[in-house]
Amino acid sequence: FADSADPGLPPAQGLYDPALEKDSCGVGFIADIKGRSSHKLIEDALAILCNLEHRGAVGADPRAGDGAGILVQIPHAFFARKATELGFKLPEPGHYAIGALFMPKETAWRKVIQSIIAEQIKEEGLTLLGWRDVPTDNSSLGVTVKPTEPACMQVFIGRNGTAKTEDDFERRLYILRKSISQAIYQRRDRGLAGYYPCSMSCRTVIYKGMFLADQLGKYYPDLHEPDFESALALVHQRFSTNTFPTWSLAHPYRFIAHNGEINTLRGNTNWMAARQASVHSELYGKDISRLWPISYEGQSDTACFDNALEFLVQGGYSLPHAAMMLIPEAWAGNPLMDEDRRAFYEYHAALMEPWDGPAAMCFSDGLHIGATLDRNGLRPGRWLETKDGWVVMGSETGVMDVPPDQVLRKGRLQPGKLFLVDLERGRIVDDAEVKAAVAGAKPYAEWHDQG
Repeated sequence: FADSADPGLPPAQGLYDPALEKDSCGVGFIADIKGRSSHKLIEDALAILCNLEHRGAVGADPRAGDGAGILVQIPHAFFARKATELGFKLPEPGHYAIGALFMPKETAWRKVIQSIIAEQIKEEGLTLLGWRDVPTDNSSLGVTVKPTEPACMQVFIGRNGTAKTEDDFERRLYILRKSISQAIYQRRDRGLAGYYPCSMSCRTVIYKGMFLADQLGKYYPDLHEPDFESALALVHQRFSTNTFPTWSLAHPYRFIAHNGEINTLRGNTNWMAARQASVHSELYGKDISRLWPISYEGQSDTACFDNALEFLVQGGYSLPHAAMMLIPEAWAGNPLMDEDRRAFYEYHAALMEPWDGPAAMCFSDGLHIGATLDRNGLRPGRWLETKDGWVVMGSETGVMDVPPDQVLRKGRLQPGKLFLVDLERGRIVDDAEVKAAVAGAKPYAEWHDQG
């Protein structure tokens, strides 16, 4: 997909090279630890985003932002109501997925892409339930942003009997999304021009674009509907220091949003490509060949990291396990580290090189939400837990006004340490507990000695 870059991104020229992208952004999340969905949480997430507006970049056009977005759990009541209005019915949560898509404005090409998507859904044994044109209001956008504005659409996909569990369904959707992109790309006269899948999941949905922080809620009226509810929200305001902003490069991506940069990117992506011939998975089976390339030229450092994390998680690794593989803590030469944990890192060092920053990485799969710093620890991250069971995390303090008497505890992200909120278990899981469970799950010391 080397020629699939966003049309708003110029080619390499003079001293400019899009491969050298770096960014330093504003990122944060809010979650109800007990998993209670509410619209207030969405409102507070948008307020956090607006409090991070100074972290975003602005062009010569004062209303042209580098990008902002939000990742939330699928608000079932909201989408069930909208589906009924459009003439189709949604099954129960977990039995359908939503694909949030940037589509070309050109009607004829958009219809071609829709037909390709419908064909690929059928080939995967899934069901096309319906389409929705996402309401948008571009009146607050700058004049330099509107020319590249896409058509925003959502496609609703039924699970059928081909996927026995939600995890199986998520994996089928991952393969489907890759297959759709490849099928569209085969139209060599157009490539992927105008098409970008922001998300495709039965758990989460993403709203994002080339916005300033205050423009996200103005652009998407959905976010203000009373029944648009979630128990978690991940928000991001982008500052793209070494590249031009585009709609597709706004965060969050499908799993992550991130503040900083991955400075080891070239080696990371080269090694991912080199391993394609030897990688296998019982869960992917023969479908694994349909997933290549995992990353490709023209993507940002964050997009490449997100693709690697997604590949591991959909391939069977837990989210904490995959995060520990990609962003390990400083384990070599640490005499205080537990031997099981050391063995875990030693074993995985042969499988994956560290994706080093400086970077503060927030991540969510819709069931968990968390954050970590790379082992250099040069990016800030602050969190607090309230007495009524909410967790707020941001790339700085003060992202949300919380009365001091309502704060139960607070802290900061630490190098290589995981901060994880498990909404299924209804609690914050300590770094030591998470890593003890992951490191103790397999005989990594034995495997390392054998290998």
